Amino acid sequence: MASRISKVFKDLSLNNRSAFIPYITAGDPDMELSQLILESLPLGGADIIEVGMPFSDPMADGPSIQESSLRSLNNGHDMNKTFKMIEDFRIKDNETPIVLMGYFNPILQFGIKSFINKCDKIGIDGLIVVDLPIEHSDEICIPAQESGIDFINFITPTTDKDRLLKILKVSSGFLYFVSIAGITGTKAPNNKIIKEMIKEVKKSTDLPVGVGFGIKNSDQVREISNFSDAIVVGSAIVNEINSLKIKNLDNDLIVKNMIDFLLELSHPLKG
Repeated sequence: MASRISKVFKDLSLNNRSAFIPYITAGDPDMELSQLILESLPLGGADIIEVGMPFSDPMADGPSIQESSLRSLNNGHDMNKTFKMIEDFRIKDNETPIVLMGYFNPILQFGIKSFINKCDKIGIDGLIVVDLPIEHSDEICIPAQESGIDFINFITPTTDKDRLLKILKVSSGFLYFVSIAGITGTKAPNNKIIKEMIKEVKKSTDLPVGVGFGIKNSDQVREISNFSDAIVVGSAIVNEINSLKIKNLDNDLIVKNMIDFLLELSHPLKG
């Protein structure tokens, strides 16, 4: 049976449209508001949702997402609370795919088998484990895929053909193209380089290719959507959540403003 992620990309391809994939950190800035924002993401145009699992040492992330992880952890957020967020979301929305993104240590601490079983039980559709190289696919990638959970791997502008072919063997759902060298949210991507590399990647796979890292505004979304299957926006969304929170607005107004912000980001994809 096709996964929810595959179905989204298939449906969008019929309309010649790229997916909008917003990222939030679970539990940031607090559990209640994070839940409300998660549930509002489809109203803001989300086709697939990435939920970050807070971690104390998110080495691939820039300052914005690092700080969001610390805010969450300082409020007592943990893996069980992340799972509870998804469970509550699924009561209201059983269609929008959810991808958990994060680092291997919290998964290991939870217990790999227990983690995969929980993901399967509550309706998590995909996993991105930032710091787990494909040489360790037996750890979680293959068991996840055997449970029907897509495992999404990174490719970068420096990924050569041999490495790409190895990555493709253990990838499903979509490929995540890291558009810049370095950490998230700190540089603007070079669209010419991205376009040429995605063109080469497409010669070797039918998997959709999503582009993330450094995408901050609707102009970038529009440009990159011309040659990619999905746009991932993270740091800009996390920054907006934090900016609204520190204004001491009430939660309903924060959610309304977030929906407007997301619709502005995603409108180039909606035709």
